[in-house]
Amino acid sequence: MPLSTTALLLIDVQASFPARDYWVESLAEAWRPNQRALLDAAQALNIPVVRIFHEAPGSQGAFDPDNGLICPLEGFKDEVAVTFHKRVHNAFSDTQLENWLRERHISHLAVSGIRTEQCCETTTRVASDLGFNVDFVSDATLTFPMTRQGITWSAEDIKARTELVLEDRFARIINTHDLINEWHTLRE
Repeated sequence: MPLSTTALLLIDVQASFPARDYWVESLAEAWRPNQRALLDAAQALNIPVVRIFHEAPGSQGAFDPDNGLICPLEGFKDEVAVTFHKRVHNAFSDTQLENWLRERHISHLAVSGIRTEQCCETTTRVASDLGFNVDFVSDATLTFPMTRQGITWSAEDIKARTELVLEDRFARIINTHDLINEWHTLRE
């Protein structure tokens, strides 16, 4: 994987999420250093960063562009190579992301952002189906506990499940530290 064919996807790292009732600041505090380190490494190594925003026009919620929250999450207002706005769970179906990547001969993606099991996982599956090689940087993804039929799954449970279903099928599961080290080795 040459670095020249690699891009970092920064998925839904946006101000909409802290406005949601499921936001857990302690989980975000654990995620931020990994996301920041990955973003900083990509920028230092001239790996293009692709920002993806999720929006739901007319919803009158945190993802409605009229509410002013479709902007970078505090601490992640960095310059990026390109920004796409999506209205579905994956970053490809209703954007020009695939064309943008192919025009630049990018074939390897590192996936990071918010939420692990939703937009990050779905983007990973679609990217793999489109023929991209994908690194799912699990500790640089953020999610929150979810409850269904009286059972609550922790963020850790959800991440473990996502890693299980993606690994060796749709992506390589890798942590931030190992991917950054690999990028630096490839640079040499």
